[in-house]
Amino acid sequence: MTGSIHEFTVKDATGKDVDLSIYKGKVLLIVNVASQCGLTNNNYTELSELYTKYKDQGFEILAFPCNQFGGQEPGSNEDIVQFACTRFKAEFPIFDKVDVNGENTAPIYKFLKKEKGGFLGDGIKWNFAKFLVDKDGNVVDRYAPTTSPKSIEKDIKKLLGA
Repeated sequence: MTGSIHEFTVKDATGKDVDLSIYKGKVLLIVNVASQCGLTNNNYTELSELYTKYKDQGFEILAFPCNQFGGQEPGSNEDIVQFACTRFKAEFPIFDKVDVNGENTAPIYKFLKKEKGGFLGDGIKWNFAKFLVDKDGNVVDRYAPTTSPKSIEKDIKKLLGA
C-alpha cells in the first residue's frame, strides 16, 4: 500500500485519467459529494467560499460524487458537474462517481479510510465526509459529514502556512 495520495490515478468527470501527483505541494480537501442531500447547500456553498479564498495559496478541493447514501447522487457525471457549477459556481474539480464503501470501494477511498479511520470504524457515514491532506500527500485529518467546511478553515490555513 502506498504512503501518499500522490501515487493514485483517478478518473475525472469525463473519464480521463488524472494523476494525483499533479497536486504535489498543495493542501487538499477530499470530499464525497451529492446533489440531493440535506447537507448539499451548506457544504457546496462553504466549499466554494474556501476554494475561492485559498486556491491561489496552494489549496485544492477534490470532489468525488457518490450515490451510496440514500441515492442522493443519481445523475450522470455531466448532470453532477452542471449542478455544482451552475447552482454553486463550484470551480474545483469534480471527479468520476465512485463507491466509498463496500467491495467496489475506489482505491483512493480505501487509502483515505486506512490512513484515518472514522469514529465508528472505517466506513464513510454519509455524503460530505472530508479528508484533509498535506502538501506531501499525507492524510492528516478526517471530518464528519456534518462538520461545516468553514470550521476546517483554521486547519487548512495551518497546513498552507498562512
